[in-house]
Amino acid sequence: MGKDPARLLLAVKHRPSVDAAVERDLPGVAAVYVEESGPGEWAPVEAALVGSMAREAGGWDPTTTPRLRFVQRVFAGVDDLPFDRFAPSVAIAGNVGGYAPFVAEHAVALALAATRTLVTAHAQVAAGTLRPAPDHRTLWHRSVAILGYGAIGRAIADRLRGFDCRIVAVNRKGEPAPGADEALPASRLVEALAGAQVVFDARPLTTLTRGSIGAAELRAMPSDGILVNVGRAGTVDEQALYQHLRAHPKFRAALDVWWGEEFATGAIRHRFPFASLPNVIGTPHSAGYAPDVEEYALRKAVANLVRFFAGEPPLHLIDRAEYVGLR
Repeated sequence: MGKDPARLLLAVKHRPSVDAAVERDLPGVAAVYVEESGPGEWAPVEAALVGSMAREAGGWDPTTTPRLRFVQRVFAGVDDLPFDRFAPSVAIAGNVGGYAPFVAEHAVALALAATRTLVTAHAQVAAGTLRPAPDHRTLWHRSVAILGYGAIGRAIADRLRGFDCRIVAVNRKGEPAPGADEALPASRLVEALAGAQVVFDARPLTTLTRGSIGAAELRAMPSDGILVNVGRAGTVDEQALYQHLRAHPKFRAALDVWWGEEFATGAIRHRFPFASLPNVIGTPHSAGYAPDVEEYALRKAVANLVRFFAGEPPLHLIDRAEYVGLR
């Protein structure tokens, strides 16, 4: 993408949408793809746009990019990055907001599918059975807790306004949360769960959130509560959730994220047969997949690279200490 020394390393699959985003927003920054270049071309690189390190940059050696100072993730989450391969001086940012409208839409779709028992209802239609009617519930006037009130959490709240829900936002310190009726700190998670008929988990997986919803937290929720997870599966204890769903048939879970995701093989490895439970509905970590998503997400990611190359502090930098030991 230019004959000048490369300042930007593209550790993503080469596709026209990436070329267009970089050429449009970073016209003066020479860039090279990992898959189309060699270590000898990477010495001048100052920043990297990263997708899946394992897939697109598995052979990358940090000694080949001695000037690297900033890594921008294409995806929102960063928990799968090999932090030990980046020098401590390298700043890292997730693509915060890059998928928010789409993941939020999917989260509400999952909540509606769970409340209205759409899978059961469809099976009843397929069987030619009109009655008894499925065990429908509604989102209207429900009490809702949104765990992780970042870009996705706020977008979920925006979409719930039409259902006249009462929304409690749970963030780290209980800071004011626009669009929510109340904000609680993460230290009051159990209180938030106990008061919510529907819980949306949109948190990243960090050392602070890993396994933070276990048996005790699930017991705190109403026995007919609904848990929607579009963040990371690891924030919830897998065995505890399965056992809770078995023991509380009126409790429902709507999940887009799973504990045994293998993107390299395209498989979900289940320890427990969640899909066999009548009170579970799942999608294959696909909330961020739709025709309009890629361009939107790339614009967000590249905008942060524009800040970096303009000498401005990048947004959404992560604290590595919260991710050490996750992998």
